[in-house]
Amino acid sequence: MVRNRTKSYSMDMCSGPILPKLLRFTVPLICSSMLQLLFNTADIIVVGRFAGENSLAAVGSTSSLINLLVNLFMGLSVGANILAAKHFGGKDDKALHETVHTAMALSLISGLAVTMVGLFGARWILVLMQSPPEVLELAVLYLRIYFLGMTATMLYNFGAALLRAVGDTQRPLYYLTLSGVVNVVLNLVFVIVFHMDVAGVALATVIAQCISAVLVVRCLIRETGAIHLDLRKLKIYAVPLKQILRVGLPAGLQGVLFSLSNVVIQSSINTFGEMVVAGTSAASSVENFLYIAMNSIHHATISFTSQNYGAGQYKRIRRIFFIAEGCVIVVGLTMGGLLLRFATTVLKLYTTNPFVVTHALVRMRILCATYFLCGMMDVAVGLLRGVGQSVLPMLVSLVGVCGLRLLWVATIFQIPQFHTINTVYTAYPISWAVTAIVHFISVYFVLKQVKKQFES
Repeated sequence: MVRNRTKSYSMDMCSGPILPKLLRFTVPLICSSMLQLLFNTADIIVVGRFAGENSLAAVGSTSSLINLLVNLFMGLSVGANILAAKHFGGKDDKALHETVHTAMALSLISGLAVTMVGLFGARWILVLMQSPPEVLELAVLYLRIYFLGMTATMLYNFGAALLRAVGDTQRPLYYLTLSGVVNVVLNLVFVIVFHMDVAGVALATVIAQCISAVLVVRCLIRETGAIHLDLRKLKIYAVPLKQILRVGLPAGLQGVLFSLSNVVIQSSINTFGEMVVAGTSAASSVENFLYIAMNSIHHATISFTSQNYGAGQYKRIRRIFFIAEGCVIVVGLTMGGLLLRFATTVLKLYTTNPFVVTHALVRMRILCATYFLCGMMDVAVGLLRGVGQSVLPMLVSLVGVCGLRLLWVATIFQIPQFHTINTVYTAYPISWAVTAIVHFISVYFVLKQVKKQFES
């Protein structure tokens, strides 16, 4: 087991009341995720207020592409989290040690791969996405600088995933607090003082990402026990690599498919002009705070389920699912309502242009009220992944989310009377609801199989 330094931060998820531990795990994770989101949000606010609408649209129009390129490899970090939590719950120190070193080696390879794709493919992909000509050059510049920090991003996220596997969500919060403050300060300095526009906010983000990566790697190096990272032993171990890929690749591919459908949606939004693109960018940034709060419950579900799966706790896994679903519904409805209530005030942090605010409100009124459906869907996916079922949720999401959104844009959106921005936004809640229902059915049958597995 993990001892000494990790003792005060790790969490036994296999015994005791579930809800208090779930909240103790989730709250720091929500705060960490929100700070990480502030990297991009600070970019958008600074360029929107001090560089203009074109710069705001340029930064915002890259978000779906960044997610598309990152999500495949981030799925591998989910695989590392699941495998490490399973070994921690099952008290298999040797397997946990090999998982840690394989995961961190994989993060380096992943980061370099994403950087290359971003540097050399930025312009071609943005043109393919029909980015408005007036913002294309700014978007390409922002994207190329942003992807220089991808190796640091991968190192941090894989390292944080390993810490989450043993219940430690506190120290990643501390690291992101520091790097988040640095990011905001550098944004203001580079844009207002040095007039670097989108290049300044991208550079600030890269520097902040490097700080958080160094801190999380240092944390793992200083650990004792099975989670200790020894740079001299950094290598790819065949068995954990195979297991990480088995779970992580479908999870990453699912993220890519989600992002691909969002790229198609973004391409449709781009046809409505720069004011709509800027409004969508601002609204999407605000909505992301709602999403990551619910997504943190999704990650908590993965870690709790994985530890209990490794310990053979079937009844506890069922309780985790229902408690997590209850939490995500409460969080989704509460935060969604608050965002709608204060939407205009919050949006004015991003831009003073009333037309941009108006277009942003159109999107928020549709999505904020229904975002809890996305959270319910993700919790079900978290449980399925936690018990080792990664291909099934990928296939369901392929049809239910991606396929349905693509079909919606290709059919309903093409009808003249429905060729509106409202029709584009409606694709989101419809796909969430349909996919959530199918995932719930999958959970029912998968849990029956898990019960038989533990009883045999």
